[in-house]
Order: sequence, then C-alpha cells, then structure tokens
Amino acid sequence: MQKRKIFFALIAVSIIFFCGKISVTPYQFPEMLFFPKMPILSANPVTVEGASFGRYLFYDPILSSDSTISCSSCHNQKTAFSNSSALSVGVNAGKTDRNALPLFNLAWHPSYFYDGRANALEDQISHPIKAKNEMNMQWDLILKKLNSSEFYLKKFKTIYDADKIDSVHVKNVMAQFLRILISYQSKFDRIIAKKDKFNQSEFNGFGLVNNQIKGDCFHCHPTDGHGLMSTFKFSNNGLDSIYNADDYKDKGRGAVTGNKNDNGKFKIPSLRNVALTAPYMHDGRFKTLEEVLDFYSTGVHVSANIDSKMGYAYQKGVKLTKEEKKDIIAFLNTLTDSVFISKKEFSDPFLE
Repeated sequence: MQKRKIFFALIAVSIIFFCGKISVTPYQFPEMLFFPKMPILSANPVTVEGASFGRYLFYDPILSSDSTISCSSCHNQKTAFSNSSALSVGVNAGKTDRNALPLFNLAWHPSYFYDGRANALEDQISHPIKAKNEMNMQWDLILKKLNSSEFYLKKFKTIYDADKIDSVHVKNVMAQFLRILISYQSKFDRIIAKKDKFNQSEFNGFGLVNNQIKGDCFHCHPTDGHGLMSTFKFSNNGLDSIYNADDYKDKGRGAVTGNKNDNGKFKIPSLRNVALTAPYMHDGRFKTLEEVLDFYSTGVHVSANIDSKMGYAYQKGVKLTKEEKKDIIAFLNTLTDSVFISKKEFSDPFLE
C-alpha cells in the first residue's frame, strides 16, 4: 500500500512538473530495512533539483548577516552533521545556547531542536537564520541577496514557475536537502541484513543495551528491529540535582509548552553515528562516550521531573562494570555509517 501511494504521488508530481514551465526529477529514496514508512509530504515533494538547490544553500554563508556562517559551519558531514564543540559559534562570535544536534533521518522526526519548538523541517529553517547568536539574518535581506544572484536565479527557474525567489522556496528546497540526509548503511545495518556479524564484544554490548537490568537503554533508544534508534520523545534523564521544577536554568521542552512538568526535558537523540557526534547531551557536557556511560552507571541524579524510565536513579545508575562499558561502546561503534559521512551527494558543492 505504501509503495502504491508513493507511485501515484510521483505520477502526480511528474504531471505538475512537466505540464508547466518547469522540469524536475522526483527523488528516489533508498530502500531501508527495519525503518518505519517514510512520511510523504505532498506540499513539498523532494526532487533531485530541489535537493541540489538546498544543498548549495546549506553550505553557503550567504544566509548569515556577515556572510561568514553557513548551516554547515555548525553541522559538519564528517561528524554526521553535528558539531565537535559543545556550543557552536555564530556571527560576531556569538555562541549557541545548546549543542548542535546531528542531521540525519530527519524525515521521520515529529519535531525539531532539543525542545521540539518546530514541528516541520520547513519551519525549523527560520530559527537559526533569525537567531542573533547564530546567523542573525532577516528574510528580506536574504531574498535580496538571492534574487541578485544569477547563479541562484538560474537554479531556481528550473524548479519553480515564478519570477522571484521567496522565503517559502528557500525553506522548501533546504528541507528537501535535509530529507535526503539518510543514514542506513552502518555495520549494524549489514548485520541485521545478515551480510555481516558482530564480534563477541559487540554482541555482548548489543545484549547489554537491550537488557533492562544492565544497560537499560532500549526504552529510549530501541535498536531491535527499529532503524531510527530513538523514540524522539522528550525526557529528563537526571543530569542535575534539581528538586524544584521551576529551578531549571534551561527549561528545555517546558519553555515551549509552558508546562512546568516539562521543565528539564529534552529530545532524545538517535544512537546512530553516536561515536561521531561528541560532545554529548543538550549542553555538550560529556566529551566522550566513556563519560556518558560513567554518568548512566554512577552519576544519575534523582531530580524534579526525572523520567520514570530512569528506574535505577535511586542508586545513581545501572552500575556497569568496566568490561560492560567497553562492550557497549564496541556495539555503539557498529552504528557508525562511514558511507553517510563521505557521500559526495551530501558534501560541499562549492568544493567540487
């Protein structure tokens, strides 16, 4: 049924494209084992040309007020489109409020940013552009630049039947590029496809991650037959000893919902490519996976709004042994997608 829907959607897209003045090619997404059905957005279908346009904009500092910062400044392909610094640096040396989340498999996310303040990829584009400590830019100035660019106008006219680029076009093509950033070719993916095998340490780590009285990771990061490896819900994992919900410095999801029961809750990231995306947590406080496991083993705090799934918080964590930590990290390394971080289709087009 899903393939049938995709087929008819592509036909509809083709009719619209080829009967008008524009000529674009519907993007063909790869087949992925154990992934949920990909959401299809009829209002902004992904095309080869649209994603290409978005790719240029992603890497172009033209979107920032001083033309020094691009999206790729904070989201590096080599680190699964995350940032190796705890906080990213924007225009005028301004620093972001939180660590940059990695960018992959975004089509399946129900919301974006650590606090979930954007509900669609198209909507989230404006947030870093307008933020004073990031790109510090306004849409009227961006459009003035883009509409003065012969290069971008030429690309634009092959996609849309319009005389001028507007903010909707920019958001749409950038969202299209972000939707094609799919990570699905790690060693773990080969293993579940029966094309590879765990070594003993990796196998032990897989078991620990999915063991409720050991690693106890699977409630938030399902790995057994679940390609996304996160629930993408919001959780307070006991990072700090805060006993009054109103006292959180960064209220996370609570700042968006206005509900104090959401204070201190942040979006659960995927485990995919986790070995590449240090530092960790919303504030980048942990530099290594070893530090993360030390926290979950002996550093968890019973605190206001702590997630009920943190069942071992009363004893400060799950009490992993040194060998168990080593095995879990061995498993986590199987989630690295070396194809994704080197794929030319996702790289900086200005370097070609």
